Amino acid sequence: MEKNVPYTSFVAVGDSFTEGMSDGLPDGSYRGWADLLAARLATLGRPAAGDPIEGDPPGFRYANLAVRGKLIDQIADEQCGPAASMGADLVTLVGGLNDVLRPSCDVERVCARLADCADVLARGGGQLVLMRSPGRRGPVLERFRPRMEQLFATVDALATRHDAVVVDLYASQALADPRLWAADRLHLNAEGHRRVAEAVWQALGLPAAADWDAPLPPTVPPRWASRRTADLRFAREHLVPWIGRRLTGRSSGDGRSGAQFDAALGTAFWITPADPADPGPVTGWRAVSGTSPVPGPADRRTP
Repeated sequence: MEKNVPYTSFVAVGDSFTEGMSDGLPDGSYRGWADLLAARLATLGRPAAGDPIEGDPPGFRYANLAVRGKLIDQIADEQCGPAASMGADLVTLVGGLNDVLRPSCDVERVCARLADCADVLARGGGQLVLMRSPGRRGPVLERFRPRMEQLFATVDALATRHDAVVVDLYASQALADPRLWAADRLHLNAEGHRRVAEAVWQALGLPAAADWDAPLPPTVPPRWASRRTADLRFAREHLVPWIGRRLTGRSSGDGRSGAQFDAALGTAFWITPADPADPGPVTGWRAVSGTSPVPGPADRRTP
């Protein structure tokens, strides 16, 4: 059922999936499904070009607090409180996969902490959106499938508890296609993120622009030599560094904060389109006056 709900604010919390890896931009930063969704939501209820705008209306507001590599404890402790305090109309929560993909994991505890996150965010009063995350077709997915499905059962239960929207990406055959994943085999590429943004858009009851789960056209499988070359490149550039971080207790998110979050002050801030009549990409938005704790670019995400 389609709706025309003019959401006026959107805050996103989570890990690299919501930060936008690996939908890379020319400057080396990331965009991702949340930024794409925000840009589209900003067009709902916008003034028509040339219409007079009286005063200084707040316009659409957006904040992405997600950080790559974060575990569910870190999402709960660092992101959910600030996100709930913003009182957004729309809140998305995706987390826990970084935990369940580790060799040793207490899945029940991860599920309990995900519930803590949902409870806090639901108190903020906005529409909560949860996701059953996609998985890249292959042996890694099969190894961790039982843990993932236990996590997703919790997602379904939390949706019932909080009247949340669930976006089921896990069931998608298209998003399981390796061609929608980046070279690191952990993150979606630009087309994958575009499809996720469309899936969330439709789950919110907004009119479809495309079939986000449409299968990719058939292709000739790569030859054995090409596959082995790709496997060696993956091991050298992505797998070995990942193992090194695990062995040394480091994370790709160490020292990073969300794009609209000031770690020093522990506060988040909003960004908004510079021109409400033509929102454009999130990278061109400005910080909302009175909410940004520091001067500088509105989006401070770095590669």
